[in-house]
Amino acid sequence: MPDYDLVIRNGTVVTAADTQACDIGIKSGTIATLGRFLGAGAREIDAAGKLVLPGAIDSHCHIEQHSSAGVMCADDFYSATVAAAFGGTTTVIPFAAQHRGQSLREVVSHYHEAAGPKAVIDYAFHLIVSDPSEQVLGQELPALIQDGYTSFKVYMTYDLLRLNDRQMLDILALARREGALVMVHAENHDMIQWLADRLLQKGMSAPRYHAVAHARLAEGEATNRAVALSQLLDVPLLIVHVSAAEAIEVIRNAQTRGLKIYGETCPQYLFLTATTSAWTSKAPNSAARRRRATRRHRRRCGAGCRTARSRCFRQTTRPTASTKPANC
Repeated sequence: MPDYDLVIRNGTVVTAADTQACDIGIKSGTIATLGRFLGAGAREIDAAGKLVLPGAIDSHCHIEQHSSAGVMCADDFYSATVAAAFGGTTTVIPFAAQHRGQSLREVVSHYHEAAGPKAVIDYAFHLIVSDPSEQVLGQELPALIQDGYTSFKVYMTYDLLRLNDRQMLDILALARREGALVMVHAENHDMIQWLADRLLQKGMSAPRYHAVAHARLAEGEATNRAVALSQLLDVPLLIVHVSAAEAIEVIRNAQTRGLKIYGETCPQYLFLTATTSAWTSKAPNSAARRRRATRRHRRRCGAGCRTARSRCFRQTTRPTASTKPANC
């Protein structure tokens, strides 16, 4: 009879503590032994020349979730978890999102019904609380926390999701009492809406104006307010998808003062800016195309031109001695 259900042999095993050449023996889905020359496995994998890593946990993702506007995420639980598995992620923690008027307990049940038949890897749920009614705060949320749903997200912006400061205090107080963690989407709703209204009045509705409407000050102010609410009740807080230096500074200062404030970001906030293709609706290779277009324009415009076509006064008209473009 085999000693293990699965043995992974001859790999370089990477753990939280160190890296070593060894075998892995697995029983009943649990790593039982790390060592050399392990006994036989019912199934064996030769990992010679390969790194053997623990499965990753994606702790913040949105799968088969309706937005407050009724838009469904692109991925369902099958496509999302298959993609995760191919990337080495073995657990995902998406959100069970409550919308106004919904029972939080029923929301969790519906998300399990969606995930159970489709997910190919392990999953858990954070909660999104947008309607902290007496029923939710007094019965449903405490019971769900006792059932293991110990983290939930609240919003300070978006018309159909946002909570006011008093509601946030109610949530934070409950989290302190029940031992849960509150996650906050921190942006000043009124600042964003004020800017967005004026941009729309001027016809500025292209994707690039999203960055203008979501001013960094709006994130910084809301982060500071969320930290103050957390400090009032001495309860931990996680600020999610941090994108602005102003918010980072607030979090750093809070941590320096010993407050239990944490932050997480996303790759797009690290690698995209308001001037990149994501905001200008250009194709990924648009920079190279613009450089080629600029070189063509300069050849047509004249030897003295030192600017791009879009900024040249005469555009593609060849300048003469009396009409040389002023900004060339």
